[in-house]
Amino acid sequence: MSKVLMRHLSDIEIIESVNRGNTPDFSLLIDRYKDKAFSLLKRMLKNEMDAEEVLQDSFLKAYNSLKDFRQDSKFSTWFYKIVFNSALTVIVSKKRKIEHEMTSIDESFELGSYDNKIYATTENARGYVLKMVDKLPLRNALVTILFYVDGLSLNEISQVMGTSLVNTKVLLHRSRNALRDLLIKHNYQEELL
Repeated sequence: MSKVLMRHLSDIEIIESVNRGNTPDFSLLIDRYKDKAFSLLKRMLKNEMDAEEVLQDSFLKAYNSLKDFRQDSKFSTWFYKIVFNSALTVIVSKKRKIEHEMTSIDESFELGSYDNKIYATTENARGYVLKMVDKLPLRNALVTILFYVDGLSLNEISQVMGTSLVNTKVLLHRSRNALRDLLIKHNYQEELL
């Protein structure tokens, strides 16, 4: 089957092909999910080199565990869980540094020269809002990105983050409020939202 036709296959069809021994077909899943996973990892790890390393590690883990994928959730949800947990492992290993960064972010909710620079260097409203999302505490930023940018359902997010559905809903609600408050503090024009 040609690569063009393979691109139109579902994730499950690609997985079945890989499990039958067509290992190069795994590259289709990599192409399908690498950009969103990399974006998520950059937000979690705040470092492109770490994000690239964890992304490669996550694809390797997914490939090695592909035969164990039970299809009781979508492949994307299963893969995001691998990515999320791999990133958490890195964060735990760098806990002191991350805690220091998170404290700095939590304390810097007032408009400063950094925020003016973000606004001045961002070309569009969406880009500005995404950069402001990065200023939220880690879990708040993640749930916001997974829901609004990556389009995961609340149920999928709860599976990825390992939280209950109720806690995921509460976290998303609080994250929206925190982002709104942050944008208001920065005098961001509501009509741009």
